[in-house]
Amino acid sequence: MGKILLIDDDPAFTRLLSDYIAEQYPLLSVDVCNNPLEALGAIRRAPYDLILIDFEMPTMDGRKLMNFAIQSGIEKKRLVILSSRDADFLHEQCPMGSCLAVLNKHEVRQRAVLDMIFSSLSQKVGQGA
Repeated sequence: MGKILLIDDDPAFTRLLSDYIAEQYPLLSVDVCNNPLEALGAIRRAPYDLILIDFEMPTMDGRKLMNFAIQSGIEKKRLVILSSRDADFLHEQCPMGSCLAVLNKHEVRQRAVLDMIFSSLSQKVGQGA
C-alpha cells in the first residue's frame, strides 16, 4: 500500500481529501496531521511515498516543514506544497526543483495535477514498484 502524509491545519479539508483518496485510490493510505508540530514526529517515524504540506499554518509554515522533511532524508520528489495562494506566489516561495509540485488546493486544474500524482503513485504500488 502507498503511504501519504497529509499535513494541513484545516480538519474539514483533510477529511475531504483523505476520504476522496480512500474512495478513488484504494491502494493508497493517508495519515493526517492537523498540527504541524505533530507532523515533525510523523515525518521522522514512518516512510512515506508522498507528503502533502499546507503552505500556511500556525506555529510552523509549510516551507519549514518541507525543509525539515528534506533534512530528515525525504526526497524532494516526494513533497507537494498545497496552498490557497496563487501559483505565481507559490513558485516564488518554492522555486522549481525544491519539491515535486506547488499547487493551489482550490483550483480545479491544480486538483487535476494532484489527481495525476495520486494516480501515478497508485499505479506504482499496483505494479509492486
